[in-house]
Amino acid sequence: MAVTDPNDQLKELNSALSGVESVLDLDAMRREIVTLRDEAADPGLWNDQERAQRVTRRLSNLETELGRVEGLRRRLDDVAVLYELAETEDDAETREEADRELIAIRAEVEQLEIRTLMSGEYDAREALITINSQAGGVDAADFAQQLQRMYLRWAERHGYPTQVYDTSYAEEAGIKSTTFAIKAPYAYGTLRGEHGTHRMVRISQYDNQGRRQTSFAGVDIVPVVEQTDHVDIPEDEIRVDVYRSSGPGGQGVNTTDSAVRITHLPTGIVVSCQNERSQLQNRATAMSVLQAKLLERKRQEEAEKMNELRGEGTSSWGTQIRNYVVHPYQIVKDLRTGVEAGNPTSVLDGDIDDFIEAEIRWLRQRETS
Repeated sequence: MAVTDPNDQLKELNSALSGVESVLDLDAMRREIVTLRDEAADPGLWNDQERAQRVTRRLSNLETELGRVEGLRRRLDDVAVLYELAETEDDAETREEADRELIAIRAEVEQLEIRTLMSGEYDAREALITINSQAGGVDAADFAQQLQRMYLRWAERHGYPTQVYDTSYAEEAGIKSTTFAIKAPYAYGTLRGEHGTHRMVRISQYDNQGRRQTSFAGVDIVPVVEQTDHVDIPEDEIRVDVYRSSGPGGQGVNTTDSAVRITHLPTGIVVSCQNERSQLQNRATAMSVLQAKLLERKRQEEAEKMNELRGEGTSSWGTQIRNYVVHPYQIVKDLRTGVEAGNPTSVLDGDIDDFIEAEIRWLRQRETS
């Protein structure tokens, strides 16, 4: 830590927290909370289940975020008093307690500073994640399933709700593809740096000769669409197929053709949903997923056009982004930020915050340079 004197550290953290409070605009958050509380108190709100869930989720998230910032401000004031007490009483034990609290406060302020870096148009949205197995046969399908679990475990660690819309299981092991949502504010801004190709190197458990296998899986991250988004999809531009929902090994989820697959004919984008019992619900969810993918496609095309007008090259940060090596040594390394970890098992269990925070800083620096 560069700053060692407690008073200097307190001044530094006070300045950093003031910057966070300014960017987050706490007064605006408080006003929105009052409005949302009034909406939540309306007895007729639950006549529209989707709107009610959106209102209550937004209210809960805002209250949590505001409480976190206000709590940090109180803790920072309290630790200053603790240092004064330690100095007055010449109490080494109190000084050690204050030092520990200051370290904890610094870590939380740094996390909040990461949050303030997410200022893109869609960064505040929930995230829609699609994972596809690529080259590598059975190992790639198994790797794709490990990545799905990694993100779901990451969300679970943070208390973020998730919903799996569709999973296509491979014949021998693993999955061909999956689509799921992480329903938390700023999930897209937090995870968008994960977009790209992930590479696994290990001894294949599916090779009877125990040879080393390299496999690949693609991760696609898009923001969830909202009512304010305009994504026009004419009926004659889509093909809708219905089929029977199924689980691993062909186990039937239900006995009706309720699963829905929608193909967008002009682009070839295919989306599926089988998590609901009703065909109508699955179709509505699949259409939302398709809208999200088309919105992101439109955004990327506009960004590429602006880059051409500015004389800049086309963005390529979404290609191969991270290596997961289990053999002959153990390491997970991000190819853009250089962040690495020596425990692939922990990373695949959802311990990816260091990678994500570095990506956010890398993307922000890249977009503002």
